[in-house]
Amino acid sequence: MDYKQLGIEILAHTGGKQNVSKLTHCATRLRLEFNDDAKVNAKAIEALPGVISVVERGGQFQIVVGNNVQQTFRAIQKEIGAPGGRPAGQQKQKAKGGIISQIISVISTTFTPVIPAITGAGMIKALLAILKLTGVMSAASPTYHLLDTISDAAFFFLPVLLAYGASIKFECNPILAMTIAGALLHPNLAQMMAAGTAIDFIGIPVRLADYAGSVLPIIFTVWLMSYVERFAEKVSPTMIKFFTKPMIILLVTAPLALVVVGPFGIFLNDVVASGAAIVDHKASWLIPMLMGGLQPFLVITGTAWAMTPIATGQLSKNGFEMINGPGMLASNIAQGAATLCVAFRTKNKNLRQLASSAGFTALLGITEPSLYGVTLKLRRPLIAAMIGGGCAGIYAGLSGLVRYAFVSPGLAALPAFIGENPMNIVHALVTCAIAIVVTFALTWILGFEDPVEDVEEAEDAAPVAGLPQEIVSPLAGELVALDQVSDDVFSQGLLGKGIAIIPHEGLLRAPVDGEVVTFLPSRHAVGIRGDNGVEILMHIGIDTVNLGGKHFTSALKIGDRVKAGDELVRFDIAAITALGYEIITPVLVVNSEEYPQLECRQAGTVNFGEPVITLNAAKENV
Repeated sequence: MDYKQLGIEILAHTGGKQNVSKLTHCATRLRLEFNDDAKVNAKAIEALPGVISVVERGGQFQIVVGNNVQQTFRAIQKEIGAPGGRPAGQQKQKAKGGIISQIISVISTTFTPVIPAITGAGMIKALLAILKLTGVMSAASPTYHLLDTISDAAFFFLPVLLAYGASIKFECNPILAMTIAGALLHPNLAQMMAAGTAIDFIGIPVRLADYAGSVLPIIFTVWLMSYVERFAEKVSPTMIKFFTKPMIILLVTAPLALVVVGPFGIFLNDVVASGAAIVDHKASWLIPMLMGGLQPFLVITGTAWAMTPIATGQLSKNGFEMINGPGMLASNIAQGAATLCVAFRTKNKNLRQLASSAGFTALLGITEPSLYGVTLKLRRPLIAAMIGGGCAGIYAGLSGLVRYAFVSPGLAALPAFIGENPMNIVHALVTCAIAIVVTFALTWILGFEDPVEDVEEAEDAAPVAGLPQEIVSPLAGELVALDQVSDDVFSQGLLGKGIAIIPHEGLLRAPVDGEVVTFLPSRHAVGIRGDNGVEILMHIGIDTVNLGGKHFTSALKIGDRVKAGDELVRFDIAAITALGYEIITPVLVVNSEEYPQLECRQAGTVNFGEPVITLNAAKENV
């Protein structure tokens, strides 16, 4: 494969070198930004030999090439002719995609760090509902009240949690942002509001509001704070900046939040919530039908977060929501049904294997592997899934189905639909049944273009046979299945099979004896070709290439010889996660197709040097 020629062919399909505003790369993929996205032919790029997949994520156009990405990168950079990939004199655009895209980006970045907290709290609420309905625990018991308090905490203090995510998006101090959120929730405000007395701030009337569980007020406030912080940085004398900067930020931002920004955010919250309530009252089937049918489109376009503030607002105020959950349940189950139907019908062994695992995962509530790996590529199964999801969504809306916890809806999350109304779970099960039956039948009837298996390539491959080989853990931490990685390129195994580790210590070691074949200036990814022929890629974190090597330390270079257990990279886990990056580390066997008997260790705690992958090479053709 000529990867230099591949770079030239990719550039030809991106509108030429004048259209590339930014070019970078990580261990496996090119990352590009364009002056005019309309000039980019993504389908033609994905069809090029050597391109594994095309992903649009985080405002970047990402082309997955694999371990030879550097050759392709250099070819494109040579054609562009300017360091960093931007033609001379070209100015980077500050805002791309319009105001809607920017709003979605803000919501996505703000909510992402918060999801574990509200998901965990929501599941405790669902568990309490089960215990109460089955009579295992009385709602009057102290234990119930304590657990209920725990489950309410994430929603009551939602502004504090969102302040952290918003501070990452707007690049300001997270602790000060959370402090201002704490001011909005202070008990003194609640007492003044309960007393009903009018209050003012330096003569300006203050409209007291209940900010518990609110979303928009704190996002607007942190956005304002980002500008105040820059002002405070500029005007504070260097000698006393440590004292004056935070004082100015709090003294200016907090009163503005209480007097202007907070009440305005509450007003918008109420307007949006009232609009959703009117739609639900007039046509209860409409929103679940649209969510059930269009959810794949929302995921593909990155707009799936648009309804999240309304859903979390309903959950915090009412204890349930009907905006996201019912329609998403219908859509996720339909996606799984379409993918499993493909697994039943296809004659392509590789597609059957992918569709079987991705379909099962989608039924449990995680649809990205199914969507990007199967239905989107085959198209007609995606159409069937959207129709089936829409039909199931209509039933969910007409039956009044609601979700009591913020989790990704699927079979694994059905307890989130158990609540005060005992029929709600029955309606959830019927919704699932409709999605499965309608979608499976439509996928079977519509069919799909079954990709032909490349028999010649399979026959030409002649991997070397040998004794069982072991790859030891390069990290100490928590071992998880590869499908737990949030990046589809890793979770779908597009770069090879393997495992993932959430490290407890910021030290990466060599898992085998061999030679370093991949090591980037960003120091976040290492590729080793073992003496036994195995090719291993270790990728520290997700999207950590954006750090440019910050918080990573290593003296490694390409061509170095290493022994199993040798130190490769040191990295600062706390600093990386504080910047909003996931630290989960995929460990992949890049040439895993040469090892048909590849076994991965089950999830659990793992230490340096413990075997995590066992593999056997195929017998050599004779």
